[in-house]
Amino acid sequence: MPELPEVETVRQTLKLKILNQTISDVIIRYPNIVKYDELEFKNSVINQTLEDIKRKGKYIIFVLDQFVMVMHLRMEGKFFIKTTEPYDKHEHIIFKFKSGLELRYHDVRKFGTIHLLPKDGYEQLYPLSVVGKEPKDLDQNEFYKKIHLSKRPIKAVLLDQHIISGLGNIYVDETLFLAKIHPERLAYKITKNEADLLVESAKQVLDKAIKLGGTTIRSYTSSLGVHGRFQNELNVHTRQGLPCPVCGMKIIKIRVAGRGSYVCTRCQN
Repeated sequence: MPELPEVETVRQTLKLKILNQTISDVIIRYPNIVKYDELEFKNSVINQTLEDIKRKGKYIIFVLDQFVMVMHLRMEGKFFIKTTEPYDKHEHIIFKFKSGLELRYHDVRKFGTIHLLPKDGYEQLYPLSVVGKEPKDLDQNEFYKKIHLSKRPIKAVLLDQHIISGLGNIYVDETLFLAKIHPERLAYKITKNEADLLVESAKQVLDKAIKLGGTTIRSYTSSLGVHGRFQNELNVHTRQGLPCPVCGMKIIKIRVAGRGSYVCTRCQN
């Protein structure tokens, strides 16, 4: 699943390749992905020029002349840039540009979504209106207030995109390891100092992952010719049975909040 660093890498790559392109047609092969009337969606975006590509959390925001398209890749969504190649069966939305290029949205599971919003005030509209702040924008006192009454495991809280956005399973495991906090600790037992450390650790993990182009693993590989290198920097995630890089104890795998979680039980408590 693409997480914030992977989505940011996709955003940066698309911005280099298709910025200022004008949409000449849209082919919708699986309408459920588009959370808007199909015909109205097509009529709204045709002849619109792509002015910018932004991101909020894990959402990619395509800024057009009069509208924005807000897209979430979900589990396995990818973009391909092609020209005349035959359509793959998993290419569900095709944006044709006047230049001859095509941006194709590929999604094996069909879980991805596209919302079309007016350009003015779009961040105050659903789905962006319910997305929490990213670690780099989060006030530490605000974060502590949000979590200190929760009886959920801290890992579940960090995965909640309404509380803090951009952290998925990989980067939560890495954040908790840096902060020396066990994923099963209940959020209300996290001290203010630990909450501050979680925010700083999340910033550190995401910043490094973005610089390295994200994490290319079995569950997510970029389709734009960009391969992440952060998987070479992982401390605990996917390292079950291997020694902890700090203390040497073997990393174990447990389930927390329904997700496979990797932890060093000596370093994290």
